[in-house]
Amino acid sequence: MSAPLKIAVVGAGGRMGSLARERIVGVGDLELVASLGRGDALRRALEDSGAEVGLDLTAAGQGAAHGMEMLAARVRPVIGTSGVTCEENEALDRAARAVGLGGLVVPNFSLGIWLLSRAVEEAARHYPRVEVIEMHHANKLDAPSGTALNTAERIGRVQGRPAQEVPIHSVRIPGLLSNQEVMFGGEGEVLRLRHETYGLACFGPGILAALRYAAAAEGVERGIEHAFEGPRT
Repeated sequence: MSAPLKIAVVGAGGRMGSLARERIVGVGDLELVASLGRGDALRRALEDSGAEVGLDLTAAGQGAAHGMEMLAARVRPVIGTSGVTCEENEALDRAARAVGLGGLVVPNFSLGIWLLSRAVEEAARHYPRVEVIEMHHANKLDAPSGTALNTAERIGRVQGRPAQEVPIHSVRIPGLLSNQEVMFGGEGEVLRLRHETYGLACFGPGILAALRYAAAAEGVERGIEHAFEGPRT
């Protein structure tokens, strides 16, 4: 039997960090070796922990920098923090390949969002008019959400246009957690594709899949589909 994969969670004190720690300790093939927060010197803490994969669940905009620190510590990054741009993702990919490592940037860990994205790509081939509405709790700081930006990127690739041309509407009100709707308009009809989240538990399977994927990844890809579908052959 192989040794468990050693995991460090960065942002361990937050809601997502707490969920991740709970899920990691509940499975036999993963071992939680470090729970890190704001007061920790990240690179040194990672090196001291012996972690093989680092899971970043901190604040929006910090993911790319934390990913670089993980790679410097020879730790494979899984970035679940919003705000990693395509350019930053590409820089992480280059840095990881330069040292023979891999990882994953995940705008959303939900299985439902992955399936929604696949449906969106198919619909985008037939409906040129499309808008994205993302709805989150009032305390979410970044807007548009990373999930919505990733959806716009997918639509742009299918339709052959810049992602910035896909309209995104952001809603921040109490009572919501994390919802997204993609509306396609055609002649005499509207197609609505919608995903609703009612609890953080929906992210658990994706977190575990992403950690396992990162253990053997080459370079840093973007999107939870890589974890659910497996490495490219």
